[in-house]
Amino acid sequence: MIKKLITKKILVSTAAIFALSLIYIMPSQNYDKIEPEQELKYVDNDIITSKIYLLNKNDMLGRTEVVVNSNQVQEKARELLEILINGGEGESKIPNGFKGILPSETKINTIEYDNNVLKVDFSSELLDVKAELEEKVIEAIVYTLTSIDEVEQIIIYVDGDILNKLPQTGKIIPPTLDRQFGINKEYQLTSTNDIKQVTVYYVDKYNDNYYYVPVTKYLNDERDSIQIVIDELTSSNLSNPNLMSFINDNTKLLSVEQSDNVLTLDFNNYIFDDVENRAILEEVLYTISLSAGDNYDIDQVVFTNNNEEITQILIKTLE
Repeated sequence: MIKKLITKKILVSTAAIFALSLIYIMPSQNYDKIEPEQELKYVDNDIITSKIYLLNKNDMLGRTEVVVNSNQVQEKARELLEILINGGEGESKIPNGFKGILPSETKINTIEYDNNVLKVDFSSELLDVKAELEEKVIEAIVYTLTSIDEVEQIIIYVDGDILNKLPQTGKIIPPTLDRQFGINKEYQLTSTNDIKQVTVYYVDKYNDNYYYVPVTKYLNDERDSIQIVIDELTSSNLSNPNLMSFINDNTKLLSVEQSDNVLTLDFNNYIFDDVENRAILEEVLYTISLSAGDNYDIDQVVFTNNNEEITQILIKTLE
């Protein structure tokens, strides 16, 4: 018996030494352009993660990822909401550079899910927030919970009553909410005519990790939403100094075609980071695809160059 135990220990030690040697032999990866959630997936395929929208240092809601314990809709929703509470039970899961936005004393009374609609009843502390942040509280809830695959709409209750008006600003909100509510809103209006709502995803960075920040713009513009997205993402058009885009200024959207749930976008050569290898930066693919997903009823974005397909992006894999 003792001989077997000694043999087993020798085998375990040998295996550990071999594994360590592989780490030093294998070339190191460049994680500068990898999001924190992707690093987690390399470590353990059994880890369950979910998208969440948290407040960054500039008081903008950024899209990041956290570990959750359940894939069941109501349980996952409760976990994500607990993380959104500033100083709440889920605070330890918040990535560096972010913080929760819901007031610290907020309680989640009940959560009900039926037919793609999630009903959440909060305690009255949900409304104890500064005027400049109360709309962002709703945005964080809506965008976080609609990141769950099965959830399309949210109904917010406060102590049993549907929330239909924000107490500080007096803004009326729809009883049933989806991403049409917008996020990190920015107004570029010159008149009350021909107002268009377009959500554009930008890049931000904390230490060496990139993440995405959606901005819903309200502007007077008759162009297609995706054309506005591309123009807004060229660096010469960036209006917020805290946000970035990696799309070359000379990038042109040559044509747009929507068929069923697929949006096909044809670009000139400037879409490529490496023309010879026909490679598009991940950040470019993500900012365009995430923006397209919020502005069109689609499941997939196809990138082409002179009508030759380069790559396809499934919207659900991004959400």
